[in-house]
Amino acid sequence: MDKRVLALLAAFGATTIYGFNHTIAKVVMPEYIGAFGLVMLRVVGAAALFWIVSFFYPSEKIERKDLFRIACATVFGMCINMLMFIKGLSLSTPINSSVIVTLTPIMVMILSAIFLKEKITTKKGFGILMGFGGAILLILQGSNDILNAPNIPLGNIMMFVNAICFGTYLILVKPMTKKYTTITLMKWMFLGGVLLNLPITFSEFTAVAWTSLPFEAIWRMAFVVVGTTFFAYLFNVYALRTLSPTTVGAFVYLQPLMGILFATYTGNDQMDLIKSLATVLVFVGVYLVTQKNKTA
Repeated sequence: MDKRVLALLAAFGATTIYGFNHTIAKVVMPEYIGAFGLVMLRVVGAAALFWIVSFFYPSEKIERKDLFRIACATVFGMCINMLMFIKGLSLSTPINSSVIVTLTPIMVMILSAIFLKEKITTKKGFGILMGFGGAILLILQGSNDILNAPNIPLGNIMMFVNAICFGTYLILVKPMTKKYTTITLMKWMFLGGVLLNLPITFSEFTAVAWTSLPFEAIWRMAFVVVGTTFFAYLFNVYALRTLSPTTVGAFVYLQPLMGILFATYTGNDQMDLIKSLATVLVFVGVYLVTQKNKTA
């Protein structure tokens, strides 16, 4: 099969997994496992899987000059990003989570303007304002304990920080995907993620009653580790090797659609006027930001 087709399928697979994850991960917190405990489970499980798979691939040595960049990508992608997303999801709702995540391409563009000196046009600037407007609507939305959302504003802020960190991670890791295999990058970055997250997540991880977990919790935790962490990260990095960041980023727009459909179908969230308006603002904002500039 053509490499581009495989890359597109990988990007689609990753965003589908992420879309389902907003609801699947939400259900197990905090009844069966705390948010930070789930982060520890993710990084430990993914690190183990990537290291096992690496034994079947040729060994690669990371060049010394790339260590700092990979370390920074690990901090943003496997530590702060995960802590903010999972904790934010535990405090907010699946639909809010799936909408806020679409701000990532906007974050990438802002960071590119700052660090890569890319020009922001008037249209893209307006798109940024619309996207932020949608995010602010969700952040200011009141709490709703019925939906197991004890602090929606704080949760939305944390997921907003997650979008910034994930955008930073994509910028940092993109050049490395041209030099090293996906397995090599993931095995070292997730190992670093284990070390970075350990002091924050260990207590909640050890507090889980592992021997008495029901199957309902077990399969959801397994999905978060194997699906959302192992395969989704694997698919995204694989897609970045062939596709541009803009193309890969475009798939994030499918997350709210799948997240909203899955959350409402399973009864774990519901749409309302504020969420609908915020979704429209974010979608239009991201659309304007990702439009190519016209050239003479």
